[in-house]
Amino acid sequence: MQINRRGFLKATAGLATIGAASMFMPKANALGAIKGTVIDYAAGVPSAASIKNAGHLGAVRYVSKRRPDAESWMIGKPVTLAETRTFEQNGLKTASVYQYGKEETADWKNGAAGAATHAPQAIALHVAAGGPKNRPIYVAIDDNPSRSEYTNQIRPYLQAFNVALSAAGYQLGVYGNYNVIDWAIADGLGEFFWMHNWGSEGKIHPRTTIHQIRIDKDTLDGVGIDMNNVYADDWGQWTPGNAVDDAIPTIPGNSNTGTGTGIDADTINQVIKILGTLSS
Repeated sequence: MQINRRGFLKATAGLATIGAASMFMPKANALGAIKGTVIDYAAGVPSAASIKNAGHLGAVRYVSKRRPDAESWMIGKPVTLAETRTFEQNGLKTASVYQYGKEETADWKNGAAGAATHAPQAIALHVAAGGPKNRPIYVAIDDNPSRSEYTNQIRPYLQAFNVALSAAGYQLGVYGNYNVIDWAIADGLGEFFWMHNWGSEGKIHPRTTIHQIRIDKDTLDGVGIDMNNVYADDWGQWTPGNAVDDAIPTIPGNSNTGTGTGIDADTINQVIKILGTLSS
């Protein structure tokens, strides 16, 4: 792949600013009093009124497409602009999470190269749903990985994703267990942390922003939901910006056209090459 001047400048600008930004960007604090609850879901979309009446602050919603093997039931993915607008009308907030694959097809399995596929989709779907800049997208590590898997695959994946998000004006959130969050923080990765319990051995990381406390045990409007406690005033929430229905950006892998997102797979591939050079 030929690296052109525009792409190289975009890529290296993202790298150059990450270190400085991480020094001055306030981190989401956690683990004091529980601020409230949010839900997440993929098998359907409960009504905003029902979510509000249940006392939740809002929901963490998928900015990822359905897997081919889940088309028939995963009808709550991805979040839509209509949904986030209805949330706003009901005083609810949205946060964004990206997860496409799972288990053997987990997004992080391809390391840094996986970000070239997944980061543009995350950004495009966040924008399509009205998601503003300067907000995190939680990147899912929905596993209980070994330290070797973290070092060799997950860390490079998060590093490349972080560069892509920063270059496009977004922040990195990490969805993972206690160890993944701890390792990511040690590596300077992530500003918001959504912890799941698999492999966490009953511990809650002190930097946890959101804690997923119960999965597959609750329903709302007949839709299966997961329950989460919120430990920070800023949990990555947003309301839709000035998105309009006829200006939806191109979503990689789809045929629709639109305004674009400011980051693409070619740029991320350039970033991956630069990261490899820096680490060699």
